[in-house]
Formats: sequence, structure tokens, C-alpha cells
Amino acid sequence: MATAAQLGADLAAGRTTSRALVEAALARIADPAGEGARAFTHVDAEGARRMADASDAMRRNGTVRSPVEGLPVSVKDLFDVAGQVTRAGSVVRADAPPATHDAIAVERLRAAGAVLLGRTNMVEFAFGGVGLNPHTGTPRNPWDRATGRAPGGSSCGAGVAQADGMGAMALGTDTRGSVRIPAALCGVVGFKPTARRVPTDGAFPLSWTLDSIGPLASSVDCCALFDAILSGTASAPLAPLDARGLRFLVPEGSLMDDLDPEVARAFSAALATLSRAGAHIATAPVPSLDAHPRYFEGGGIAGAEAYVVHRESLDRLPLYDPRVGQRLALGAGISAADHIALLRLRASAIAAFVQTLAPFDALLLPTVACIAPTLAEADRSDDNYVRWNLRILRNAGVVNFLDGCALTLPCHAPGTAPVGLMACGAAGNDRYLLAVGAAIERALGPRA
Repeated sequence: MATAAQLGADLAAGRTTSRALVEAALARIADPAGEGARAFTHVDAEGARRMADASDAMRRNGTVRSPVEGLPVSVKDLFDVAGQVTRAGSVVRADAPPATHDAIAVERLRAAGAVLLGRTNMVEFAFGGVGLNPHTGTPRNPWDRATGRAPGGSSCGAGVAQADGMGAMALGTDTRGSVRIPAALCGVVGFKPTARRVPTDGAFPLSWTLDSIGPLASSVDCCALFDAILSGTASAPLAPLDARGLRFLVPEGSLMDDLDPEVARAFSAALATLSRAGAHIATAPVPSLDAHPRYFEGGGIAGAEAYVVHRESLDRLPLYDPRVGQRLALGAGISAADHIALLRLRASAIAAFVQTLAPFDALLLPTVACIAPTLAEADRSDDNYVRWNLRILRNAGVVNFLDGCALTLPCHAPGTAPVGLMACGAAGNDRYLLAVGAAIERALGPRA
């Protein structure tokens, strides 16, 4: 689907209507040759049509509530939508009562005039980076669909829906990369804000400390537009930056190791393009990144907090995806002392990360170390799943622990496997990072 700005201009000029955009999105979702049946767990077609018709009527009367007025969007299955059951990708919650209120993020989208198409598929309880869900079916990555490749998780349906034009934005959550990973592997843009930027009220938690809410969209400007709505801030244009003169840090060390050849080539080519555009690129060790194995040892912060969320439900463990339920149960072995020590380590690591980034406009690295694996390979055995899951989570997850904000944008050549370039900033620098990301996007040029 076109960018939010393009669609907004078409709506303003009368070249299209919200109803027409919704019908086009619904047609893509319903296409039997596509992945809509697996990308979405629930489609509210009639509700979306009513919202679109109301938006069109308001526009005819001169009322436009925001720049996303009338644009069709989807939300991940862990967000409360009034009147719907929030299943969070699991059969365990099939008998939960319907939500009585919208999640704050959903409420803000609705108030801004966005049209809710439905709920997108996800890894059960958002606990995994490959994107598999044995309960609802796994949507296939848009790239090399005939082979069948992993979409990335946990916002797997969001990544596929956005890449396949099933809406102007797909709302996801990111605890260890769950927005950026599917965005990177499916070839779209994804933004993980500072965790406290968007309220998580009404979003089923994985980790209260690390959860963040962000958009998957068609461009950096699209992400910035929706970020303003979600964060409740003014929808001001991004600062107009040029790549010339920007200062980037590329870390030496473990996060640059073991890259697939396709990832290494695409990332190196992107750096070369930025350098030719006048950006300054430095390389140096970043100890706060290289310490990442310690951050997640034994399940880490998310393991402890997810166990608290689920401990009353683990008597129904056979209903869980075994690869999720078993990992949740391991959280019982994380002691209070270990958890407190990890939180103290996090505080010192954040301080070191902020100091490292201070001379630079952003830190750059590949979003995911590999291209999307085949579903057959990733799901072949538990050992294979664990290996792929850790490899996919590695680069993106460290930013959550360091309380940063991060943006992934495609950097691969057209027709090749999707590869994401990740730009990272310190906590609170969200709008500036988005402006930097837009400058990078312009320098890299059109993707097709």
C-alpha cells in the first residue's frame, strides 16, 4: 500500500475514499492466493466499513481529525478492542471475557480517525522471534513464498499484512525485537520507541519493564506519523535532515559476527551509500552491546516477568505451544536476588550506552543477522527452533535491555532477500532518531 502521506493526499483531493481503501485492504486479506487467513486472526469487515463510511461523511463535512483520518490499520492480537476477546495468539484465552475498553493505543488510533480492520496473528503470548504459531497457523513471509519462509516474530501477522498491502499500518509490540524483526524479514519499516513513550494499558503483557508499542509501515515518515498518534504528541513534520554530516557508529564485536552473506553484503552496501552521501561512519567496540549474553541468561527480565503473568494459568500448560509454555515455566527458577541484580546491571549498561552514543547521531547495525529461514528448517526440531530463535533475536533484543529506541528500514537490493538496517538511539531521542532514519531512507533511495 502507498505511504500514509500519499493516501492522505488522495483522500484530501477526492481521488479516493476511506471506504475504497478499506475495500481494497479487505480484498487483499480475503484473496485465497494470499496469506490473509493466516496473517489475521479476526477481520471485522462490517465494523471497518462503518468506520470508513463515518470518516468519509466527516470529511465531506469538513472534519479531518488527524493526518491518518480514514486510513485502514490492523492491530496485533494482544491489544484490547472493546467487545472482542484478546486471545494473544493462544487457545488458553479463548474463554476469556471480551474486553470492555480499547487499549490506549487502539483508543488513540480510533480517535484519530484510523479505521480498524482486525487483529493480526502473533507468536503465542509474544514469546518468540521466528514467528511460528501452531494454534492459528504461521503466515508465510512474502519473500520466496513458494518455498515458505518464516515471517519473524512475535508480530508475525503484522509483518506479513504490511508487506502485502493489507493496510496503511500494522500495530505491533516489541519486547526483544518483535516489531523490528518481522519488519526486517518481510521488507518493511518498523519502529520501536522508548518503552515508556506509548502507554501499554490494555496490551497483554510479556514484560512490564521491556514491552514497547510501535508501528510497521511503508516508510519512516509513516512510522513517524503513527508514532505521534500513539504517543499522544503533536503530529509535527520530522526535522529535515540530510545524510551529509551525520555521524554514525557501527559496533565492532559479537553483534557483527555470524552474518548471513546476504545480510553482510546489503549492510556493507548501505554503509557505502551513506558514506558517498557524506555521512561519517566510525567503527569501535561497544562493550554494552557485547555483554548481551548476560542480559538474557536464564530468561532474563522478560522470563521472570512473563512467569508472573502466567503462573496462575500454567496448570493448563498442555494447551500452550510447548515451545512457549516450557520457556514460561522456566521463569519459576529465576530468584528475586537474580532479578534485582539484573536490574542493577541494566541501569549501569544503559548509562554506558548513553555515553557511547553521545558523539553520534545513531548506532547502525543489521537488524537481524540472517535472512528469513525456511519454515521447514526452523520448525524441524526443538534444537533447530532454539538456534534460529536466538539468532533472530540477537541484534534487535539488546536495544530493549538498554532502554533505547530503534528503527529498521530495508537496505536490500530489489528482488533479493529482505535485509533490515537498524538505527538505534538512546532513550527519549525518538523523534530525532526518526528524522535520522528518514535521512538514511532518502540516501538509500527507492526500494523498487
